[in-house]
Amino acid sequence: MISASWEKLGSIDLVEKPLPTLKPGEVLVRVAASGICGTDQHICNGETPHATNNVTIGHEFSGHIQEIHPETQTPLAIGDLVAIDPNIPCYQCTYCRTKKYHLCAHLRCIGVTCDGGMASYVAVPSTAVYKTRGIPPEVACLAEPLSCMVHAVNVGQVKNSDRVLVIGAGPIGLMVTALCATSGAVVDVCDINEMRRLKALEFGAASITDKVNVGGDPVLGFGYDVVFECVGLATTMTASLGYAKAGGTVVWVGVAKPDAVVPVSPFDVYRRELTIKSTYTNPFGMEQAVKILCDKKVDWHKLISHTFNIKDFDKAWQVFQQNSGLKVCVKPN
Repeated sequence: MISASWEKLGSIDLVEKPLPTLKPGEVLVRVAASGICGTDQHICNGETPHATNNVTIGHEFSGHIQEIHPETQTPLAIGDLVAIDPNIPCYQCTYCRTKKYHLCAHLRCIGVTCDGGMASYVAVPSTAVYKTRGIPPEVACLAEPLSCMVHAVNVGQVKNSDRVLVIGAGPIGLMVTALCATSGAVVDVCDINEMRRLKALEFGAASITDKVNVGGDPVLGFGYDVVFECVGLATTMTASLGYAKAGGTVVWVGVAKPDAVVPVSPFDVYRRELTIKSTYTNPFGMEQAVKILCDKKVDWHKLISHTFNIKDFDKAWQVFQQNSGLKVCVKPN
């Protein structure tokens, strides 16, 4: 089968790989839609230390159950459209035993440490599979990134009527915008790209800008209750600290390069009693994410700007790298 694989540093290539062999506890998924993510770019550039060489990428994907191993116990049926949680904890380390599965010391990740969904078929643990209802595969493949943003918004502890700033209006920023807006927050969105700024209005932004001005001293109450940085650059992460008012919270959602450094003023953090948080993957978020997608209160399909057949993966990868759209979706079958 054709797979998009990290064969060498700086390149994702189409290669032929054998069909996966099922093990007890697994199901075979015929992949219907697979999204390209910034993490895939980090893998390609060698910026994901735990990524495995020659791994088939694709950790945001959906598909239909093709086969169930005879020794696999699951309520799923052949043909079900499912979304996949790519993160597979060991259930034995100290983090797993304290319900911090996402920090598992031996975490495996489909599409990062083992072959993922940028291929026709993939074998996955039945525990990683979530049945969807009434949505197309392209929307179902948004479950994994949305689950990460469910966690991010929970980390930010956004409350009804909070003033929220989202920096970056890519797919991740737009998901955060929609989740915050539907929970009753007033959301402002900043992005240098006009197309993305305008798209933010469709996802519930109250206002949009290409340059943030909080209007006064944050110590005096100017600024935001919660700031989400969804870009992953040291410059925007540094700037985000200046936009939270006293008592506010800054959540770094974007994934920075491993060698990125952000200067922080300890006195400023002390004086404003700032809370600075990060967010990592999607603990306990998949069930809620699938429900949100299936409830259709937001038109999530608007996040998908381009769709390609896997035979045209090079074109899909080029569009993704050019940053000219939003979510780029690949269909392996």
